[in-house]
Order: sequence, then structure tokens, then C-alpha cells
Amino acid sequence: MRLARRAAWLLAFFPAFAAPSARAADAPFYLKDGDRVVFYGDSITEQRLYTTFVETYVVTRFPKMDVTFVHSGWGGDRVTGGGGGPIDVRLERDVFPYRPTVVTVMLGMNDAGVRPFDPKTFETFAKGYEHIVESAKSHLPGVRMTLIRPSPFDDVTREPLFKDGYNSVLVRYGDFVQELAKKNGLDVADLNASVVEATKKAFALDPANAKNLNFDRVHPGPGGQLLMAAALLRAWNAPGLVSRVEVKVDKDSVSVDGKRTKVSDAKLVDGLPSWTQLDDALPFPIDRKDPMVELAVKSSSVVHDLDRQPLKVSGLAEGEYVLKVDDAPVGTFTAEQLEKGVNLATQPTPMAAQAAAVHQLTLRHNNVHYLRWRQVQVPLAGDDPALVDKALKALDEVEASVVKQQREAAQPKPHAFALSRKAK
Repeated sequence: MRLARRAAWLLAFFPAFAAPSARAADAPFYLKDGDRVVFYGDSITEQRLYTTFVETYVVTRFPKMDVTFVHSGWGGDRVTGGGGGPIDVRLERDVFPYRPTVVTVMLGMNDAGVRPFDPKTFETFAKGYEHIVESAKSHLPGVRMTLIRPSPFDDVTREPLFKDGYNSVLVRYGDFVQELAKKNGLDVADLNASVVEATKKAFALDPANAKNLNFDRVHPGPGGQLLMAAALLRAWNAPGLVSRVEVKVDKDSVSVDGKRTKVSDAKLVDGLPSWTQLDDALPFPIDRKDPMVELAVKSSSVVHDLDRQPLKVSGLAEGEYVLKVDDAPVGTFTAEQLEKGVNLATQPTPMAAQAAAVHQLTLRHNNVHYLRWRQVQVPLAGDDPALVDKALKALDEVEASVVKQQREAAQPKPHAFALSRKAK
């Protein structure tokens, strides 16, 4: 009877489901100083792409905030566990010991079986997911959980495997996740709908390359996972503004106004403005040289939502101007473009290069942790405890050192800005 009731509930709930209203635009960012975040999931989380994008965003946008991140995805996992052991082993080894204040959970891709909706399979998923939530709340009093609606199976760029496609099944599973979060007072993020929408736009723009956003229909590459990261960050009220500067030139004077930045030494040199700028944050590094990432950007609002660093300059005579930062040319823009505003986050600035270096350190510390966990802690669990513990502590020290470098590298630096006429 329980199986029938749960299946009937889902079938009744699905058509009436409505997406939750967006959080208020002025709501604070979800993460707080001192938070410890564990990302839990299957192989899509194990890829360490959407998770490391989120981490780098946080570290570069909030460089003074102390937040730690652990990535605990294991390929093939279901709500019952998988290759890393049964669910309780996974939770008690890979989540609870880190004493997280925030846990994200993304499961479902494997649970639904890549087949049409099956009530018995769904019953196992629902029961298992409820156990994960109950266990986390019991072991981690006060933990904030973000339950993630399963990311999409690509039924956009290729023909569905069966009527209505597998992603429609994942959406139904996501509806249950949504309701479970509501019942337990938890948070939820939808990493399916916006990714599907962007994939449709990408497929219209570039059908051949759109397939590579999710090359095997299950595991998105960097472009697809950037879209997923953006969806999670939006659910967490991530601010899109890096900094904003407005420069006004008026005959023999110049004024500069800024937000999330400190501006000093503003002056005119040969009638053109120069100033020094120390931003509160770095831009979010998006590698637009990667064609799949560029396609994802073109097909979505990722830059607008997460990476706005506008510079506006008014009062210039018509013509073209070279913007230099620290004496290095960044780009050439017309007076009209500068008056409308240039997004420095999309330009090759020293700040962007610094942020890209931060992301490399994000990847490095996560690779060290993965080595510690998957090559030492788990496979050597039955060996000499003293030796294994010594190895784990040594790797923890290495990771801590890399994290320290990451945080130091994320601290903004002052930069000298100047405009000059483009040589004819």
C-alpha cells in the first residue's frame, strides 16, 4: 500500500508542480563565515567541475570569508550507496567526520535506471533519500542542506531513448526532492531546468557542438557544469556584481565613483583619466577560450548573473581609446562603448589572470584531497592504522598548504587604470 500511495502522490503532484519563487534580490548570500561545505553525490559530483566552479566563485567573490569545501562524489552512487560502500558507510566516512555546516546532495541519475518511470524504483529512491536527510539531521544538528534536483540527461541534442525521454523521469524525481526539502525545512536547487533551457539555445546556435556540452548525455563537460554551478549559486543568492566604477570627465576635472571598490589618485593626464582601483573581490574566472564554455556562456545568463564588473567612462570626445591596467593594454573601445559600460570581467585584465590562478589552486587542493580519500584512506583501510594515519595526516598538511596559497592568491590588489587615444 505504501508503494501505491507514494506513486499515486507523485503522479498527482507532478502536473501541479510549480517552481518555487526566486529569493529576494537583496537576500544575503547563503554561505557564511566559518561554514564547512560538503558536496555529496555520484559521478557527476565526482567530476569536480560544478563543485570547483562554485568554490572558486566563493573564494574570489568573498576573499575575506573563511569557508572550507570537501567534494565527496562517488561514481555510480545511488541513495543506497554504491562502489564506496552502503549509504551509511558513505555518510559516516565521507560526510559526517568533516562536521559540515552545509551539505549539498545530488543523486538520481543512477537511481532512476535510465528507463521509463517505474513506481518500485521510485519507492527505493524516495525511501533512501528520506534516510539520507534523517541521518544528516541526526548526526549534524543545525546542518543546512541544499537538496539538488538531478541534473539533466540530454534529450535535447539527441533523440530520446523512449517516449518523453529519460530526463522527464529525472524531473519527476526532482519534484520529489523539491517536496522533501519543503517538508524538512531544507533548501533546494534546480540544476536541471536552466541547463535544459541553455542546451536548447546552444543547440539552435550550434547543433554539432551543443552535443559536447554533455558528451555522453549524463556527464556534462566544463561548459555544461558551468551552467550547473550557476544554477546552484543562483539558488544561494550569489551576487553578480564584482565591482562597479563610473568615471566622469569634465573639461579640466575628473570624478570617479565606485561600488565594492576603493578608488584613489584620480587625475587627468593629457586630458584623459587615470586612477588607482582596489576592488573588494576578483572576477569569476570563466575560461572562454574553451569553445564549449563559450557556447554555454552565449546560451545563458551566466555572465550577467555572476560576473559583472562594469566600467563606465563619460565625457570623452568621439574616437577610440586604449584601456591600460598596470601599463598593459586590456582592450580598445569607442567613446560610445565606454559610456555605455565595458564589463571588465570579460576582458584580459590582471584581475582575471589572478582569478584564473586561484582556480588552479582550487583544482590542486581538490586533487590532493581526492588522492588522500580514494587512493589512501579507502583502499588502505585494512592496513597498519598507524602508517595509514601518518600518510593521511601528511596529505592533509599538503592540502592545507595549497588552500592557504589559494586564499592568499584570492586577495585583491590595487591596479593602475589609464585611458589613452588609439594611435592612428
